Amino acid sequence: MDQLENAARKGLRVALIRRGTEYIVVAVRVTSVGRHEAFIGRLPMTGEDLTFRLEDIDSFQVIE
Repeated sequence: MDQLENAARKGLRVALIRRGTEYIVVAVRVTSVGRHEAFIGRLPMTGEDLTFRLEDIDSFQVIE
């Protein structure tokens, strides 16, 4: 969680895998959605924000 929060502060890219699909997003913030912690990432090509519940993320890597 600290790595994701740091990536969001610095606006770094994050590669993450959720349900077998890889996403490369720019970190926006870590927040709460309902009772769950979530990571918000922006797709660089479209500017669309995607919400990933932390428990649904299989793995991630911060790209510096």
